[in-house]
Amino acid sequence: MEALAGEPLPALPADAYGAAHTALDAAHTAYESRFGHAFVLYLGDTPPEETLDHLLEAIRSRLTNDPEREREQASEELRRLARRRLVDLLRGAGNGATSPNASTDGT
Repeated sequence: MEALAGEPLPALPADAYGAAHTALDAAHTAYESRFGHAFVLYLGDTPPEETLDHLLEAIRSRLTNDPEREREQASEELRRLARRRLVDLLRGAGNGATSPNASTDGT
């Protein structure tokens, strides 16, 4: 529950507001009411122009899950997010350093 509460909503394209944004807000409200936690979805492989459609499709589809199935699905999405963040952090280190303040010569 704490991990789900800490997940921000994905950034949407600037033109994704209006009716589509209202639909997304309604879907999030319905989801949180049904399952008691925020909706989480890994969007790392989704092109930005498809984000809103993919998000709406996924949330509507998952609203049909029973609570146990949705708990499993949300857990898998959190694992995918964590895995991607770890990969991004490791790639960001580049020089093998585990800290942004660590030097490359070991001092």
